[in-house]
Amino acid sequence: MSFAYFDTSAVVKRYVLEPGSLQVRGWLRRHDFLSSAITPVEILSALGKRKQSGELSEKNFTAAIRRVGSDRTRWELIELGAVVLNRAEEIIQQGPMRALDAIHIASALAFQTAAGRRIPFLTGDRRQREAAERMSLEVIWIG
Repeated sequence: MSFAYFDTSAVVKRYVLEPGSLQVRGWLRRHDFLSSAITPVEILSALGKRKQSGELSEKNFTAAIRRVGSDRTRWELIELGAVVLNRAEEIIQQGPMRALDAIHIASALAFQTAAGRRIPFLTGDRRQREAAERMSLEVIWIG
């Protein structure tokens, strides 16, 4: 299989049923998972917010956390080293953007540079989609 980059906004749909969940599951069956080292923390935060708001029951929250732990054994996570952080700074200087979005975009670009090939960048975040398109990533909208 080949890699696809999963932003947190996309991969969280693996654990919570919402628009785009089936699409994400299809991509996960056909591609190896690649994301930033910040993704597990972001997923736990997103699931915790849904639990706190009542969107996710305690039982479903616990089950989702277990699935995240099981899935992580197959994830390839890009570390937050100097290459990624420097690239994120460059990206932010090109236009206003949230810091974590810039880190995800920089992570995908760093992987593409190292691998010498383009990969799909999956996101369910409109602002990030626009920024990723400006950086010429092959964006797959999950919405």
